[in-house]
Amino acid sequence: MSTNTPYNYQLPSSQPPRSGMSTAAVIAVILASMLGMMLVCGGILVALLLPAVQAAREAARRMQCSNNIRQIALAFHNYESAYQQLPPAYTVDEEGKRLHSWRTLLLPFMGEQALYSRIDLSKPWDDPANAFLQDIDNPIFRCPSSTTAPGMTTYQVIDDPTSAFPGSISMKFSNIKDGLYNTLFVVEFDENLAVHWAEPKDQSLSSFLSVSKGSHTGGRNVAMGDGSVQFISNQTDKPILQGMATSQGGENLMGVVIE
Repeated sequence: MSTNTPYNYQLPSSQPPRSGMSTAAVIAVILASMLGMMLVCGGILVALLLPAVQAAREAARRMQCSNNIRQIALAFHNYESAYQQLPPAYTVDEEGKRLHSWRTLLLPFMGEQALYSRIDLSKPWDDPANAFLQDIDNPIFRCPSSTTAPGMTTYQVIDDPTSAFPGSISMKFSNIKDGLYNTLFVVEFDENLAVHWAEPKDQSLSSFLSVSKGSHTGGRNVAMGDGSVQFISNQTDKPILQGMATSQGGENLMGVVIE
């Protein structure tokens, strides 16, 4: 028998066979897996924390909204102290045409005397003489949670013969027989009902009773005549809302207007 090695046969190497994957590649795979797990865990953590962060931000915006409305309520009191009457919901000319909003009349009592001095009160708010008002966004009249355009406001009064702001008629505190603590002054309305802060336009009693929401989850901020700010639920019964809106209805709402 021949001892020669067959032509197509190779002797096995003395070195051990190489692994199909190097150590560096294994480490890279492990690191990639760990990174993927970290990203997944991080995404889950963010998903869990996001609602809490959003809730905290909304709580802060709601508090700022409450502060805005409280400042407006204080301005009403300062106006009444200066003129012995509240501002009307809007001013009118000799022909009964609306000119300016109560928001404009409160400007001097909100640190905006310079702006107020520029306004021609004898001409409508949207007259060319007052065209500059269109470009002014007054933060005090804007809810931080609102997504409306600059210059628009959801802070309005109830323009009704039974409310504290019966059109162009100026009420006195003594006219509010239900008591200031029982009577609405400022209401935060739905964004769909927003108006320019200088526009002499507010909402009717029927609008207040039919549109229950504001800019916040679950309810809206309102200011009572005594300057207190309440957060009323969207589920508040209409008889209670109507009692809050009227100034001489005889309702006693102490302890009822709560969140």
